[in-house]
Amino acid sequence: QVHLMESGGGLVQPGGSLRLSCAPSESINRIRAMGWYRQTSGKQRDLVAMITAENKITYEDSVKGRFTISRDNAKNTVILQMDTLKPEDTAVYYCKIETSEGPYGSAYWGEGTQVTVSS
Repeated sequence: QVHLMESGGGLVQPGGSLRLSCAPSESINRIRAMGWYRQTSGKQRDLVAMITAENKITYEDSVKGRFTISRDNAKNTVILQMDTLKPEDTAVYYCKIETSEGPYGSAYWGEGTQVTVSS
């Protein structure tokens, strides 16, 4: 079974930076979008940033100007550079890859990586 390998989470002080990366355990064909979501206790999982195969990028309003999403097509890797982190960024971050495989497409989720912003 394909799983997404996430790395880069951890504990950082306010104003600090983290770099999240995500790649599938094996090649995935026809990727159409890669992105990051986050979730805290009692809340739904919300989009943080997404980049499509056509390089269209979407950011959640609160992270604009602080986070940067990018991808490496050769390695099927998506990167989220997070700068000027705030305590309210604390959450479990989940990688998601959407594909056009098969007649209906597919979606793959990572298990989540904890990001904690605290003094």
